[in-house]
Amino acid sequence: MITYALMFAFGCFGLGLLANLWRIIRGPGRADRVLALDTMVINSIALIILYGIWQGTAVYYEASMLVAMVGFVSTVAYCRFVLRGDIIE
Repeated sequence: MITYALMFAFGCFGLGLLANLWRIIRGPGRADRVLALDTMVINSIALIILYGIWQGTAVYYEASMLVAMVGFVSTVAYCRFVLRGDIIE
């Protein structure tokens, strides 16, 4: 039963990634693109964790934490670039 739930979750998060990719390509503004990119990071983290559950190992949880930290830093850097025009003052 858990296999069906995992496959359903993989499909849902995969569709979410495609919807975010569509928003990045066709977004009306830069803020929408930043938000879609941040949401793509969150969906990727969810897919990594689901894959870790499917494989039954804890290594993927640590990998998802690394992806979360890099995603947070990249979102902050991109927002600073959009607002100020440079990242480092």
